[in-house]
Amino acid sequence: MMKLTPLVKGAITGAVMLGITLVLSSMKIAANSGAQYLIYATYAGGIIWTLMAYVRSGSFTGKFGELFGQGFRCFIVVTLILVIFTFIFSSMHPEFAEQSAQYYREDLVKANNLTPGEIDKQVASYKKSFTTTVVSMTIFQNLILGTIFTAAGAGFILMRRKQ
Repeated sequence: MMKLTPLVKGAITGAVMLGITLVLSSMKIAANSGAQYLIYATYAGGIIWTLMAYVRSGSFTGKFGELFGQGFRCFIVVTLILVIFTFIFSSMHPEFAEQSAQYYREDLVKANNLTPGEIDKQVASYKKSFTTTVVSMTIFQNLILGTIFTAAGAGFILMRRKQ
């Protein structure tokens, strides 16, 4: 039987998360709905799967850093997969940048502190940087969540082992 490394588990977790994302998107479920927690649960589950497998492997010496390193290898692959997907998806769907830019324009008009020319410039700049901004947010969000899930999972596992 093939040994699943943390990198492979990260790839599997990322693929499952992408699948859930595509299903939710095709069902027109809003990004801010409760169904999105299924993606986070999958992310946490993939990291916990990685941590538990390492604890059972016999290589684990009981150190937090060692356990965290295994989770890191998993969540860095998940992050890479999601960043690539976000870039491709955002590039293939410029309508999201257009729609978001329209909302941004409305907010700028409501603020009533810029001239129409300044608003046009701001909106053009916003649209131009949309994909970069979305990709940056994806990187940051997934690294933070991966760190939290890994640290919490490793801490919980170590606490349970000491009991």
